Amino acid sequence: MFKHHPIQFQWRRYTYIIFFLLLFFSLIFTIILNRLWNAHVLKKNTELAIIPMVSVIKAEKNLAESEIILPGTVRAWHEAPIYARTSGYIKNWYVDIGDHVKRDQVLAIIETPELDAQLRQAEANLKVAIANNTLAQSTAARWVVLLKTDSVSKQETEEKINAANALSASVIAAQANRDRLLELVSFEKVIAPFEGTISARATDIGALINAGNQQGARPLFRLVQTNRLRVYIKIPQNYAFDLPPNTQVKLQFTEHPGHNFFAKLLTTAKAIDPTTHTLLAQFVLNNKDNIILPGGYTEVHFMIPSLPHSVRLPVNALLFRADNTQVAILDKNNRVVLKPVVVTRDLGREVEIDSGLFPGEWVILNPTDSIANGDQVKPRK
Repeated sequence: MFKHHPIQFQWRRYTYIIFFLLLFFSLIFTIILNRLWNAHVLKKNTELAIIPMVSVIKAEKNLAESEIILPGTVRAWHEAPIYARTSGYIKNWYVDIGDHVKRDQVLAIIETPELDAQLRQAEANLKVAIANNTLAQSTAARWVVLLKTDSVSKQETEEKINAANALSASVIAAQANRDRLLELVSFEKVIAPFEGTISARATDIGALINAGNQQGARPLFRLVQTNRLRVYIKIPQNYAFDLPPNTQVKLQFTEHPGHNFFAKLLTTAKAIDPTTHTLLAQFVLNNKDNIILPGGYTEVHFMIPSLPHSVRLPVNALLFRADNTQVAILDKNNRVVLKPVVVTRDLGREVEIDSGLFPGEWVILNPTDSIANGDQVKPRK
């Protein structure tokens, strides 16, 4: 029977031991290498995870013109409350709300019996004053003639002359009183001061009317002229000098969807309101067809020329620091670069930047207060 040689047997045993040792160390090395790789990947992922992700937008060159929208108030070209100039009772009225009236058209008649009686008395007093003055003047003239022949004394003659002068003045006073009452009587007719539309009536036949506009008194009528309208707009201070003469604006009304109306600049207050920091501007709107009703609200669209080489950005891209206003941009390595900028116009949701930023640069939106130069970020475009 064949028997293994002892040396050969020992060599095989060492071979197996070495093989198993190599296999064991290979397994250990593989495990260690795998753990090292996993640790490296975990470190990289952790480093990537702590890099903040930001939204960015590309700065674009500003348009030639910028549109701003402001609220406006529409008013009648002329608007006047019509009060009575004399006291009495309404005898009749001839117009109602919505009626179009001409200038000097009679709106109502006021019955004034007491005033009529005062006028008749004033006319009678004037006749008495004229008669007394006539007698006094003739008497004074005769006494002046008699004085030349020494038939009367000088003192009596002067008394007659002074009496004649006093009665002459009383005629003037009586005539002025009569004329005043005549003017008041003429106010029995309530007339329209200009052409327009009756927007309110607050009286009726038989109503007691007091003259003037004392506290608590209501006007008989309210008259508005609407063939032209005034549009009042409060313009922010930073646009106050962008209004050349004959500036035209577009008006839009909710009651007229899809229709545009145009108004021209008439004048401005030429002073900034210290409370609102706005400039009050008055525009004129042609309303010959009476399509627009006064007293309403309108959206006013301005086209403002933009500054050359300016850039427009959303407001949420700005960083307000103590020393200046900044924006955060990205360099080619996705690192943050803070740049100071000059904001020339606030357009509401957007701003116009004149210097410090160039078109094509990527700007970070909603930057955090802690963002700093050199920070690594991941852009989300």
